[in-house]
Amino acid sequence: MTRTTMTATSEHPLVRRLPFHYAWAIVAAGCIGLFAALGLGRFALGMLLPSMGQSLELSRSEMGWISTGNFIGYMAAVTLGGRMVARWGARNTVVAGLGLVALSMMAVSRAEGFLQVLALYVVTGYGSGAANVPVMGLIAHWFGRRVRGRAAGFVVIGSGFAIMTAGVLIPAINAAHGAEGWRFAWLVIGLMVLATALIDLLVLRNHPSELGLAPVTGAPAAGAGTPAPICAAAPSPSAKRRILAHLGAVYAAFGFTYVIYATFIVTALVQERGFPESTAGMFWSWIGFLSLASGPVFGSLSDRIGRRAGLMIVFSCQAAAYVLVALPLPEPFLYASIALFGLVVWAVPSIMAAAVGDYLGPEQAASSFGTITLIFALGQICGPAVAGWMADAWGSFSGAFAMAAAVAGLGVAGAAFLPNPKRH
Repeated sequence: MTRTTMTATSEHPLVRRLPFHYAWAIVAAGCIGLFAALGLGRFALGMLLPSMGQSLELSRSEMGWISTGNFIGYMAAVTLGGRMVARWGARNTVVAGLGLVALSMMAVSRAEGFLQVLALYVVTGYGSGAANVPVMGLIAHWFGRRVRGRAAGFVVIGSGFAIMTAGVLIPAINAAHGAEGWRFAWLVIGLMVLATALIDLLVLRNHPSELGLAPVTGAPAAGAGTPAPICAAAPSPSAKRRILAHLGAVYAAFGFTYVIYATFIVTALVQERGFPESTAGMFWSWIGFLSLASGPVFGSLSDRIGRRAGLMIVFSCQAAAYVLVALPLPEPFLYASIALFGLVVWAVPSIMAAAVGDYLGPEQAASSFGTITLIFALGQICGPAVAGWMADAWGSFSGAFAMAAAVAGLGVAGAAFLPNPKRH
């Protein structure tokens, strides 16, 4: 992680004393942003559903619709994301999104029924989308192709830290505050998101040129005799539409499947497997801990073996995780499912963030990532609602997890047919 020596203008005083390139501060701020926007704004719900569902007398279908409502808001933000970034810049859009997440989550703590929670969680989803897409788009501006996957991988592990936090914090709050502890938990988490908004306001910058820097390229030292890094050739409009549709379909398969597991695994452990909430929380924390490696490891792996092969490996692991929890197998297989899911859970977003830069170039990366995220959001919207309905109809989440495994298999097939990026 050496500093890039080539600069467009004189270095800003902010970066002169830093022992590393400021791009890595952007990665850290992005990681914190995703910790709040996605990790707390979305994945804390899985830990809160058992106690909140009991207090508000929610059915499995209603639980599923609450999660789906979040993704409806997320999709709306993604749809408008390009306009927001064009008008306000990525930094201001991220900060505003985080503020919306914080305020809506604190309001959920006062909700008295399903419809109130649903409406507020739609707003939370909008804020999450408004923060997430610009953060990932910044990676293409601050990093060259050689290190883009690794950088994106470090950003997405923020959600893993949030899962670890929720797995420990929420059971502790519920134990201290009883049946209504989930209300205090929503308030605490909202305040944490508000703090991250302030950090990102201070740290994020829209482009290296604002600080007189060039992007981190990961290129060999001068005089090493190796050619300059290759860049994506500008595709024709029809080719762009094809690759966006292909990447979007693969991303939607991930969105449909992972969110079923993330939303309902804790509820399934508590209600169907008989685990106490504290034990289920420990499992959830382990998923978060293992996921810390998923983005950097598989993002870096895709830098080496290609986005196509990386995606095929990830989807295969996810399909196995869903099968192991769907079948009535002994308890050790449940541990294997949790381990597999945690090890690869954030791999697909990191690979996709790098892939759009590979196929379409850095200037189109942010808008293109927004486009495929919109398709991804459609998968997220459908997943929880369908899974909740199936669980109510069948009396178990096993069928929903089996369905997720089948769709993950389609993700393997879709990734296998991705073309090679064109270079110049």
